[in-house]
Amino acid sequence: MLDLTQDVRALTAAIVDIESVSGGEQALADEVERALSALPHLKVDRSGETVVARTERGRTERVLIVGHLDTVPVAANLPSRVEGDLLHGCGTSDMKAGVAVALKLAATVSVSDKDVTYVFYDCEEVEAERNGLTRVTRDHPDWLAADFAVLMEPTDGVIEGGCQGTLRADVTVTGKRAHSARSWFGVNAIHGIEPVLARLNAYEPRRPVVDGLEYHEGLNAVGVRGGVAGNVIPDLCVVTVNYRYAPDLSIEAAQEHVREVFAGFEVAFVDAAPAARPGLTHPVAAAFTAAVGGTPRAKLGWTDVARFSGLGIPAVNYGPGDPNLAHQQGEYVSLSKIVESERAMLDWLTI
Repeated sequence: MLDLTQDVRALTAAIVDIESVSGGEQALADEVERALSALPHLKVDRSGETVVARTERGRTERVLIVGHLDTVPVAANLPSRVEGDLLHGCGTSDMKAGVAVALKLAATVSVSDKDVTYVFYDCEEVEAERNGLTRVTRDHPDWLAADFAVLMEPTDGVIEGGCQGTLRADVTVTGKRAHSARSWFGVNAIHGIEPVLARLNAYEPRRPVVDGLEYHEGLNAVGVRGGVAGNVIPDLCVVTVNYRYAPDLSIEAAQEHVREVFAGFEVAFVDAAPAARPGLTHPVAAAFTAAVGGTPRAKLGWTDVARFSGLGIPAVNYGPGDPNLAHQQGEYVSLSKIVESERAMLDWLTI
């Protein structure tokens, strides 16, 4: 059973030791719901394995503090263990340390100049249609109404504004089949992808500054498929590319850019997710930045801040985990970073 009165470092270890691979969050969601329901200053609701708790003090501002309960599959890295200042284990960095901080805030901050909604959701690490926020946005949009959101993604204790968008596209090269013993009667589609790869090798990614933060784009091949049989010249080859784009572009503008890069080839888009602008100029965001301190940086990757941006809610990423350790077998989090994060968030909520 989760004890929210214990030190945030011990609470993190307890949460890590409740296995919650995507799709298997029920045990942890049950514990989170039980612990939060015991707090008289919170109203608690649940949708599937997503738990939402909120204060209702009638404040003029409401903020969201959001964390996902799921992890990638366990890789012989449970139970957790402590070595010096480091807590090792599945999900320590991404993002059970952030979840622990949010739970401690929910337990200890009963009075604030802001109303607070705490969201602990399922299935962030898998396809979007299974994401708990997708379900809550559809079924209970009022639960997510707010002026500002903090997503407790691992940022190593630095505010990361907005996020990049991402899309994947298939670039298709066609040829003509022939027997490989008489290859001159055909056109080899695999050989034909050379100009596609040349364009990728010569590509100079943009580094635009958006709302004061510099983003670094990337366009890369992430897959190649082609071939018919060991004795057939292939008539089709597909290069799958991934474009990570800055938040000054819409999905449509990003798609147009990819079409321009691969002009003359057939381009089909497989999936896309929007970017999110930093939103750090919003008064509530500025107050958060002042309380946490440090110099914000751009989020080089996609997170659910884009979902909140789409709802018209400015959002940032901020959590104690190191994003470079996420999903690794040797994942860990600094115990001192967890304490620093809790202290910074307390300063913000109790100004």
